Amino acid sequence: MQLLSVIFVPVFLFATQAAAATWYFLRYNTPSGAKFTTFSGQMVVPALPKAAVYYLWPGLQPTDNSEVYQNVLDGRSGTWWFGSGWCCSDPSLPWGGGFNTYAGETNIFSNVLNSDGSGWTTTTTRGTNGSPVTNTFPLAGKSFNQAIFAIELYDVPWNFGPLTFKNIKIVATGSTNTAWCTGKPDNYNSATKYTISGARASVSGTTVTCTIDSVVLQGPA
Repeated sequence: MQLLSVIFVPVFLFATQAAAATWYFLRYNTPSGAKFTTFSGQMVVPALPKAAVYYLWPGLQPTDNSEVYQNVLDGRSGTWWFGSGWCCSDPSLPWGGGFNTYAGETNIFSNVLNSDGSGWTTTTTRGTNGSPVTNTFPLAGKSFNQAIFAIELYDVPWNFGPLTFKNIKIVATGSTNTAWCTGKPDNYNSATKYTISGARASVSGTTVTCTIDSVVLQGPA
């Protein structure tokens, strides 16, 4: 996938097509000096209206805003494909494995910093009975401070209905502040109608565990 940067303050999000993207996303930011170590949950697959450049994803972006580590639902072939990777300008870091998936399925994603800090491990699972797909990414040098729920569209409208994430877990270390979890996320350009339910935080030392029952990107505002 080719990369085009979409520039806005204070972050750079990176698209995957040499054309202008239409963006809808919510973003959780850690307090200064903190970083995310886990981002996991479930993603409900919407209908795919046609083969087109629909990219729907949860992902993490680092403090240097250099690319995004993401689990992408990709509609270009006419069948949804769900895969993981570090997008997109480092060709030496291959895209991870994935699988075809279909409307109504609920897929699991898990992105976890390895306990020794050597890199990140991603596991995705199709539905409740699929075989896990596991990939590791040597991103030890990246400090992720942005957790994102995104819809990235090229020359197509948001015509697939709501995008639902469930049973979300986001863990941050380096601060006891929980407001990033229980408060409202950034809504890019106020472009998205959304609902969030069941956001709560627990603290152990300087580690905050944020759990959210659901995040639903309902449609354009």
